[in-house]
Amino acid sequence: MKNKTVLKRTVALLLAVIMLFGLTACGGKDEEETTAPVTTTEPATTAAPVAPEQINRLTGLATLSKEAYGKRPVAIMINNVRAALPQYGVSKADLMFEVIVEGGITRMMAVYGDYTKIPNVCSIRSCRYYYPILAYGLDAVYICFGSNETFGTPTLERLGIDYFNGAANYITDLFGRDSARLQKYSKEHTAYVKGENIPKVFESKKIRTDYSEGKNVPIFNFREEGKAVASGDTNCDKVRLNFSQSYYSTFTYDAEKKVYLKQHNGSVHRDSVSGDQLNYTNVFVLETDVKKHKDNYLMKVELKGGDGYYISMGKSQKITWTKPTEGDTIQVFDSTGAPLQVNPGQSYIGIIAPESTKITGENPVTTTAATTAAK
Repeated sequence: MKNKTVLKRTVALLLAVIMLFGLTACGGKDEEETTAPVTTTEPATTAAPVAPEQINRLTGLATLSKEAYGKRPVAIMINNVRAALPQYGVSKADLMFEVIVEGGITRMMAVYGDYTKIPNVCSIRSCRYYYPILAYGLDAVYICFGSNETFGTPTLERLGIDYFNGAANYITDLFGRDSARLQKYSKEHTAYVKGENIPKVFESKKIRTDYSEGKNVPIFNFREEGKAVASGDTNCDKVRLNFSQSYYSTFTYDAEKKVYLKQHNGSVHRDSVSGDQLNYTNVFVLETDVKKHKDNYLMKVELKGGDGYYISMGKSQKITWTKPTEGDTIQVFDSTGAPLQVNPGQSYIGIIAPESTKITGENPVTTTAATTAAK
């Protein structure tokens, strides 16, 4: 009897063990698949690579629309006398030139790297011969409203540059008179460019929009976007360019925005449509021979080269510059003679007589001073 009982218990135990292993064998795989952590490989989050054709060659920034890939910039003459202020459309320029003209006043040339995104620009004014030479070096289409017949028009024709002169050929799709400004400004301060119509006007007039061979390259040796550097041995909080006794431009550093804010003769230089004060990552001061022409009232400005300053990120450094031929861009070099490294962003270029610039904040940064500050 006892043996039977032991046998029954042994059989029951064996059956229990068999059932246990059976359940584990049947359900183990499914249970493992549903309870084990699921591992997935997510692609690393990185910024989309920037295609070379996206880079605006005037700023070094990836801002071009697809329609503007490989396309030429546009240079527009800007009226800069006090009676014409405020202008509009000027805060959007990627590159701004300012040079003296007759009577001690200055005129500006706004250059836009994306011809499909140019706003309306007002007020525009006439050509002086050195401006189309600057535009020609950039392979830009040049737009003005009037031209000096002594040197301006002959230079345009000699260069063979693509240009539109609203005073000589008023294309209604391209030029207009600002009706609101006509109520309170003299007529010569009311002409504007219809920016959004530029692509269709270029197409209708069969203007070449692609860069010439070898021209679709950055105009400066730009640093990589997002890697701006405060280089230079002189602190620069403020710089003043004295173009004449009556006209000067001042730039004040905004340390938070890391740009230089422009003032026109001591007043905020503002775009009346965007509301923005003109501001630039880079300020170039290019010194050259500037004098009144011996035969008339016009100015003569040499564009071959000279000394100057590069101002950016609160620092100033001495540079040299050259423009080897009329078809070349302006080339800038540091104190060692190497191509200057330039921070990406909008740039202002003031072309001015030597010893006409005042830099405030001239506190040389030396190794000793830096070490003392660190302690």
